[in-house]
Amino acid sequence: MKAQDNHLVIMAGGVGSRFWPMSTPERPKQFVDVMGCGRTLLQLTVDRFEGLVNPENVWIVTSSSYAELVHEQLPNVPVSNILKEPCRRNTAPCIAFVSWRIKKINPKANIIVSPSDHIVMNVKEFQRVAESSMQFASETDSIITLGMKPTRPDTGYGYIQANLSLSSARNSELFPVERFREKPDLATAQSYIAQNNFFWNSGIFIWNVNTIVNAMRVYEPEIAEIFENLMPVLGTDKEQAAIDEEFPKCPNISVDYAILEKADEIFVFPASFGWSDLGTWGSLRENSERDQFGNALIGPRIDVYETTNCMIHTTGERRVVVQGLDGYIVSEENGTLLICKLSEEQRIKQFSEE
Repeated sequence: MKAQDNHLVIMAGGVGSRFWPMSTPERPKQFVDVMGCGRTLLQLTVDRFEGLVNPENVWIVTSSSYAELVHEQLPNVPVSNILKEPCRRNTAPCIAFVSWRIKKINPKANIIVSPSDHIVMNVKEFQRVAESSMQFASETDSIITLGMKPTRPDTGYGYIQANLSLSSARNSELFPVERFREKPDLATAQSYIAQNNFFWNSGIFIWNVNTIVNAMRVYEPEIAEIFENLMPVLGTDKEQAAIDEEFPKCPNISVDYAILEKADEIFVFPASFGWSDLGTWGSLRENSERDQFGNALIGPRIDVYETTNCMIHTTGERRVVVQGLDGYIVSEENGTLLICKLSEEQRIKQFSEE
């Protein structure tokens, strides 16, 4: 496997505002310094691939409305590598677009696909797993997905059921996927954990460009035909106009449904490197450093008294003093102050739309 053949694809088109008021539809969470470390989630995603993928082989697929934000936050990524979707069509068309684009310039490319808004705490272990998986993809016609070893029966994640009795002859850490499972109820999640061969679906995929293109041709010929026809203009000054016209014709379908649940030679790499998709304020609290009373405090001037199990995120210059709260979210951004029970944070979407 040659380093120049490794390509990173980051899907950064999400519009979620679960971290309102910190994130908004105009500036979703991938473009925000959620962790209070001086880097946005998008920047942290690129950072963790340093040494594995050359900067010129980093690709960002995003909404046309976010392209300037991407360029602002990732100035080392070539502008031509920021691919703009004219509308949302889920992950299968997104992956097809960038795969045909990469294939045109490097038909030997190995690709790792990652969401833009997840966190990884143990970057060294993540890089080991990613490099091992990319090596396997370069030698086979397999699709690899990273499965996170679950630490609790979580109902917010999809699961991957693996056959742990049969590892790959080429890599003993890779196992055949038996089934992909949708987000379960609590009782089902508890049964998954008890069986020991179920893993959280991270949404991180690794394959050779020919593997994914051929899979699209077999299982999603409608999508494949669109991008085959676009091949002559990809990478030219005619690309965007053609994409704006043809991309909306793609079916709205995830790569899980389109490819992963149908294809053969699907492997999972069970891994543990401190991963979270940061889907909620509660998950941010769990993945942040907490004081002896269970409070996660992100911001320069926060004082707490008689306060427990709270998530307080205020990165502005104002001093924030909290007294007497238990299990609350406190967040301030752009003149909006949110104080909400962690147990009722599903109501935040309602607040953000008012």
